[in-house]
Amino acid sequence: MSDIVVFGAGGTAGSRIVSEAFNRGHRVVAAVRRPEADAPYLPAGVRVVTADPTSDRSVRELAPEADALVVTIGGGARSLWPDAARTLVDVLRSMPAAPRVIHVGGGATLLTPTGTRLVDEPDFPDEYRDAALGQAEALEVYRSSADGVTWTYLCPPPLEFHPGERTGRYRTGTDRPVTDAQGRSVLSYEDLAVAVLDEIENPRFRNMRFTAAY
Repeated sequence: MSDIVVFGAGGTAGSRIVSEAFNRGHRVVAAVRRPEADAPYLPAGVRVVTADPTSDRSVRELAPEADALVVTIGGGARSLWPDAARTLVDVLRSMPAAPRVIHVGGGATLLTPTGTRLVDEPDFPDEYRDAALGQAEALEVYRSSADGVTWTYLCPPPLEFHPGERTGRYRTGTDRPVTDAQGRSVLSYEDLAVAVLDEIENPRFRNMRFTAAY
């Protein structure tokens, strides 16, 4: 059993990660911005707190008792994701026994067959560009972090990523989207949660990025 803090626990991905962790018997802290709105949708027995991964105080309060900090946040300015990554790195590298970070990142940071980032393609939608670039900046924060911080950055598929069925199966890759025989990269939020918990329980991608799809 692990102690897991999920930042952004009230969101589409975060709520599913909380449920997956709780159903596997882990102790879970759901860190949200609005407990009065989010708590009713989370499993009974999950501790719900008001916390923000960009807040030094929030991270210092929650990190000492955690084995893993899961970051699955959204809905903010481009700076949200790198600010969260910098806060986590700054706090955790000062701790003698720091928890691991699992950051649910953006699929647009993955690479095309020619080696360019998807977010840098000329036809990438403008309405998603700031968020994608913010997630890319967060990845670089982790990659340049000092020793003593253990992190994993998980990318969902860049396009076909929706709520759906929990199958418990998926395939993994590292820097490029995982595709099927038709060239599609698809995953449900439910199976993203499975991938997050599998990585917490059986680490395979320490201090690196990976992606998952069917």
